[in-house]
Amino acid sequence: MVDNRQHMDPVRITELLRPFTGDAELPAGMLEQFRLYLDLLLRWNARINLTAVRDPEQIVMRHFGESLFAARMLDSHAAGPITLADVGSGAGFPGIPIKLWAADVKLTLIESQNKKATFLREALRTLKLDRSHVFCGRAEQWGQTADLVTLRAVEKFERALPVAAALVGQGGKLCLLIGSSQMKSVRALSGEPWTWHDPFPVPLSTGRVIAIGERRTS
Repeated sequence: MVDNRQHMDPVRITELLRPFTGDAELPAGMLEQFRLYLDLLLRWNARINLTAVRDPEQIVMRHFGESLFAARMLDSHAAGPITLADVGSGAGFPGIPIKLWAADVKLTLIESQNKKATFLREALRTLKLDRSHVFCGRAEQWGQTADLVTLRAVEKFERALPVAAALVGQGGKLCLLIGSSQMKSVRALSGEPWTWHDPFPVPLSTGRVIAIGERRTS
């Protein structure tokens, strides 16, 4: 089978990501990693359903861009080494882009579906990401906590939310990439130990927001 896909130029990737990265200049090495990630995702997506978005430019904006915008709002690049658990990681969003943005992060991608977990392991190998691994299982089975837990585009959100919240360590953060209509559920389900910032609207989206909550120390 002939692969007719064209590789996207790093300059074009930069242009597509600029609304999400602001004034930040992405290093050439990082742009090359995003190019490799995109190529790998498109190749695997032809065989297993990693994302319903098929257009490469839309993948860059909607998946890479939103994830990098979350990284900016978290300001994780200035936080020093932290642990990050990405719950229901799927194709690796937002966990892998956050790791590319903030190399010191110790990343765990939590994914219960074996085929998707296999893709995630291949992505970590391809991108040569250290201090990163995949936990193939349900988040309830992980048995650890993290400084930062992320959750995006999962099925049965209201059931997944308290599970993700339980993985956040004392003084840690929960970062949700959601629709604005889900904020009512966020405030209702996360309970008393949480302080929530006003949600950040995602650029070029309709009703998508980044919601960041902090677990207060007891």
